Amino acid sequence: MAEKEIALLKEQVERLNEPKFDLEAWKNQTVIFLERIFGKESSKVRLVRDLHYDYSSWSLRDTTGAGQSKDPVRFQARSILEATIEELEKLGLPQGKPESGRLQELLREELTGKQIREISSILESEMPDRLERIAKLLELLEKEDLAKMLARLLLP
Repeated sequence: MAEKEIALLKEQVERLNEPKFDLEAWKNQTVIFLERIFGKESSKVRLVRDLHYDYSSWSLRDTTGAGQSKDPVRFQARSILEATIEELEKLGLPQGKPESGRLQELLREELTGKQIREISSILESEMPDRLERIAKLLELLEKEDLAKMLARLLLP
């Protein structure tokens, strides 16, 4: 279960009630936590980053009258985090792609079909020299292609 992550996000929900609430500081902390849990490309991270106060004349005029008794930005922030907490409670932590699956996906994108079949047959075999055979196949690739593949492996 994701007890630590849930507790961390619940603390962020509580910080929304602070009298001297600083939206930017709160967003920075929350983004750090959400990126660690869900990754930098998560929709939850984007939603928190997009939170902002609207100081246009229309929104200022609307808040002077009846209607909004609560801070709309804090309300939206609370909704995002409560949905995130509920997701973690019911579904658990997101499962990232296993490294071997990510590597195979990368190879399919960068190599020809013949090269992929050759590597797959070597991997499935019980030959003791599998490492050397795969290395020989990769040595035939252009240096730039190998560098590009390594760079993509290092990026999230």
